[in-house]
Amino acid sequence: MTEVFPTRLFPDDASIRRVGEAMLARTLPKAKWTHEAHIATTAWLLIERPDIVPERDLPALIAAYNESQDGVNDDHNGYHETITQCFTAVVRQFLERIDRSTSLCFTVNALLASEQGHRDWPLRFYSRERLFSVEARRSFIAPDLAPFPVV
Repeated sequence: MTEVFPTRLFPDDASIRRVGEAMLARTLPKAKWTHEAHIATTAWLLIERPDIVPERDLPALIAAYNESQDGVNDDHNGYHETITQCFTAVVRQFLERIDRSTSLCFTVNALLASEQGHRDWPLRFYSRERLFSVEARRSFIAPDLAPFPVV
């Protein structure tokens, strides 16, 4: 599907909270805003920050974070709506299935180690051309290869 990257797991709950809080504060170094950080931040928001609704709030939060790191949000760089909404749905579905008495770290690492936590997961449902189109970056678009699984 895509290039294989080793999954970087988190050592403890505090490290996940630090990443999420630093992203919200726009102080997270750009190099630390990885796929794993996106997943961990989304899970942390869903578990511990009920004041933030990821589906609604992440677009503006991520775009603002990108700009704070001298990034741009345009037709080819920065915030990507379809990928964000796909992974937000995956994280939400995963949290509905897991024992919520487990630690934040265990939960996030289990998700990252799962098939759904892999960075190329959306390519099971989208062709590369469709997923990386300007339309998909700007607004959520339906998959063209297969429907998303529903829990």
